[in-house]
Amino acid sequence: DMFGDATSVAAAVGCVSGVVAFDLTAACSGFLFASVTASQFLIGGKMKRALVIGCDALSRWVDWEDRNSCILFGDGAGAMVMEAANEEENGLLGYSMHSDGTRHEHLQLDYKGQKKVLKGGKNEVTEGSYSCITMNGKEVYKFATREVPAVLLEALDDAKLHVEDVDFLLLHQANIRIMETVAQRLNMPMEKVLTNLEEYGNTSAASIPLALDEAVKQGKVKKGDIIACAGFGAGLSWGAAIFKWGGRID
Repeated sequence: DMFGDATSVAAAVGCVSGVVAFDLTAACSGFLFASVTASQFLIGGKMKRALVIGCDALSRWVDWEDRNSCILFGDGAGAMVMEAANEEENGLLGYSMHSDGTRHEHLQLDYKGQKKVLKGGKNEVTEGSYSCITMNGKEVYKFATREVPAVLLEALDDAKLHVEDVDFLLLHQANIRIMETVAQRLNMPMEKVLTNLEEYGNTSAASIPLALDEAVKQGKVKKGDIIACAGFGAGLSWGAAIFKWGGRID
């Protein structure tokens, strides 16, 4: 639904009374940005719990003749429940977010309207549609490997923590080379990097919660672990958040 899916999803899972649901669009940074946004409601005391969902269906918007992009993207959805907590408990410890619209052309899915002349021939409008995803892979790689390590350090500074305090690094699952380079620049071993890219490809806003869910189910991430998380992509947009994992509720 172009008007948003949050309300219908909330109704489908039974969240219908005393609930506000809304969509937030930030492509591959979406889940990270939404998690930080939700945390502000929780920290402010207005709300007790938030269900943050990241989902995208990018296979609908790829050019299947463009092998530089169509093989990268997949469809997926993931979610995380956040709960208000005091400073001694678990939660969001620090964050940093950025965007730069002067570089949006490096990764975009543009509007592509078709002209339609109205009855009488005096006026025309456009019927809505979109182009396929276009990406300048070289520029996106340069952007990610430069900005992501920096924003992670900003978030760690906001949390008053250091790289050595991090148990796991959870990045948007865009490209294994990007993840390897970011880890290298932070002097973190790849054993601390959570990844499932080889299974699902780049699922945009869904990639972070999908990788986190698998890591929890596999017993890697445990209650109390410090997770440095970063999202980055179209916009261009990028951000990082430092979480103390509160445990999985079955």
